[in-house]
Amino acid sequence: MDFSDLVHRQGAFFQTGTTRSPGFRREQLRKLSAALKRHESRLLAALEADLRKSSFQGYTSELGPLQAEIRHALKNLARWIAPVRRRTPWFVAPARGWVQPEPFGVALIIGSWNYPVQLLLLPLVNAIAAGNCAVLKPSELAPGTAQVIAALFKETFAENFISICNGGGDTAEALLRERFDKIFFTGSTRVGRAVMAAAAKHLTPVTLELGGKCPAIVCDDAAIEQAAKRIAWGKFMNAGQTCVAPDFVLVQRGVRGAFVDALKKSMREFYGEDASRSEDYGRIVSARHFERLKSYLSDGEIAQGGAHDAEDLFIAPTILADVSPASPVMQEEIFGPILPVLEFGTLDETAALLRGRPTPLALYLFTRDRANEARVLSETRSGGVCVNDVLSHTIGSGLPFGGLGESGMGAYHGRAGFDAFSHQRSILRRATWLDTPFRYPPQRISLAGLKRAMRVLLGD
Repeated sequence: MDFSDLVHRQGAFFQTGTTRSPGFRREQLRKLSAALKRHESRLLAALEADLRKSSFQGYTSELGPLQAEIRHALKNLARWIAPVRRRTPWFVAPARGWVQPEPFGVALIIGSWNYPVQLLLLPLVNAIAAGNCAVLKPSELAPGTAQVIAALFKETFAENFISICNGGGDTAEALLRERFDKIFFTGSTRVGRAVMAAAAKHLTPVTLELGGKCPAIVCDDAAIEQAAKRIAWGKFMNAGQTCVAPDFVLVQRGVRGAFVDALKKSMREFYGEDASRSEDYGRIVSARHFERLKSYLSDGEIAQGGAHDAEDLFIAPTILADVSPASPVMQEEIFGPILPVLEFGTLDETAALLRGRPTPLALYLFTRDRANEARVLSETRSGGVCVNDVLSHTIGSGLPFGGLGESGMGAYHGRAGFDAFSHQRSILRRATWLDTPFRYPPQRISLAGLKRAMRVLLGD
């Protein structure tokens, strides 16, 4: 496949300057919002077909946050695009300096299958707000959703502004061979490395939203019933196929039994005795992922759940006990409805365990002790942190969302997303009516005098 003509046409359209206009950006954001409303029922039906998401889940986890991001961008666009005044040193006085956010140009956005609408189109909202053109590659593992998105964009936007390229891995590889001005990728760490390697050939800036084994730490002073309920909600949403879902739980010795009992109770309250009959419980995306997840069930003692049906791609919400830290389920990102529960004695043990692992996308801590909170925050690393809750730090546009190390680089949501698709251009304008001879040769003062003068002229 050759996408060079498409990228060239988008680049030519970007060079006209049309996308830089604040009015154009607002108009496109409103068009996107209207198109999503027109196709809402089709999108929700596709999400149910691809991932068995109910309409309630599809709206709350995909379309609702997307519409909120559009409204936030429209409300704040004027402030975001405004130049920001910066100090200039006395050495160049009289002068004025400022930073002007400018669009990169043509962006490639590669989405993920687990939230195939939100994770593809929310970065697009940021790209449009920043004034870019965009090529979008939906995930082939959510084919129904990808088809609806393609139809939506065909009737809404000109291809030289925004285009959809459906296809499998070969399509993504062909797109990555092109020279883009920005690449935004959401997916696995393994594929993220390949995306970064492809971008390096053209020195293209990247934002990588990857995964990782997100730990939940439950201290003995936590509100145990509430912690279990919130962890169960975050873990088993979308059948565990959420990049920031709690991957495993570390429970302090002495409250482990109470926590597991509370976890079981919450699972029954959410999904009943048979989760396969629940309208609120999804399915695994593919047979390959199903088989991978099923293999983890033998890595520990099943304390709850464990039922599975290959034909239905169903794996019940499962608690796994007596798990070795060296087992596959503790070495690989689970990305499914299996929750290992391990025990710890002191926070020193927990911090040592987490320091030996790759940096996770999120860390969850349940404690009512501010000293415990301070220790965990200072002794661990993660993309984001949620204290006494899960997932909530990713909701809304106020907090930047992104990873660190193997869980990604860069951030988005709200202003952070606008910045992810913007080059911060530094500009200095100097007056012509004054031109001191100090900087020009020949040298007029000693080195010691120069050092004193520089401290004054350059400031701090």
